[in-house]
Amino acid sequence: MQRFRLLTEEHVKSLLPLPELIAAMEAAVARFSASEVLQPVRSVLTVGPTRAYFGLMPAYIERPARLGAKLVTVFGENHTRGLPSHLATIVLLDPDTGALLSVMDGRYITEMRTAAVSAVSARHLAKPDSGTLAIIGSGVQARSHLDAYAEVRALREVRVWSPNPESRKRFVAERSERASVPIRLAASAEDAVRGADLVVLATSSPTPVIDAAWVLPGAHVVSVGACRPDQREMAPELVARSRLYVDSKAAAIVESGDVVLGIQEGRFSQQHVRGELGEVVLGRVDGRTGDNEITIFKSLGMAVEDVVSADLVYRRALETGAGTELTL
Repeated sequence: MQRFRLLTEEHVKSLLPLPELIAAMEAAVARFSASEVLQPVRSVLTVGPTRAYFGLMPAYIERPARLGAKLVTVFGENHTRGLPSHLATIVLLDPDTGALLSVMDGRYITEMRTAAVSAVSARHLAKPDSGTLAIIGSGVQARSHLDAYAEVRALREVRVWSPNPESRKRFVAERSERASVPIRLAASAEDAVRGADLVVLATSSPTPVIDAAWVLPGAHVVSVGACRPDQREMAPELVARSRLYVDSKAAAIVESGDVVLGIQEGRFSQQHVRGELGEVVLGRVDGRTGDNEITIFKSLGMAVEDVVSADLVYRRALETGAGTELTL
């Protein structure tokens, strides 16, 4: 019999402090780029007539030893059923025996670890005095990125735009109530991006949501959407003229349309990817080299991020007694 701990989303939320998560993600991407992680490019199935997304993401970390996997789905029609479009479950295993340690909700972990890694990119690639943040999108990733960026940069202004009028108004109203920085509802994506030195693209759009001409010299752009090889979130001209960094080179050249399509169209080669974020953290690859350079971090998300985040939750659950112990 295997005894394991079941952790709900509410448990995960209470056990995952953002400052500690950002530090854990900084270490996780560094370990990945130091070849201390066994992690294949995720396996993806396209499901049903809506072409929904089902991904399997396993990882093994050598030191300290951690083993697990995330099962993630993206069903765009879930809103009609009162469900989030993005759902996930994370399984942790004993790295010595393979026995089940924990099953936990992975939706919130995905939401927060994505933003935490983006914050790591802003810490290492954005200009130190960057403080005007443009967010394109008004869903869960927009919320988590606002919180995460506030941990690593002294924000002066936040501008938000998304194609859904009600969603963007609600986002600004809700966040303005508890924010220590002015949050402005932008009139358009261009209005949000022009003059911003921090730009976050957190959309479900399969086509570019910003134009290259809008982006300020010296800005740092993070794209967390468009995770399929036939989708783009950024104008190809912007990607071509910027310093481009990714979480995983192996994944980016097969999964990211912003990279894959640019290479196919002859706009740049694989060498245009300057390096992985973990390589920048380790000091093996140069980050920003000038105040007028535009830097881009294309985030696809990695299993190591999920396993490390889940392990952090699991160990806090053992300390606090949170969750439910079950026998398999």
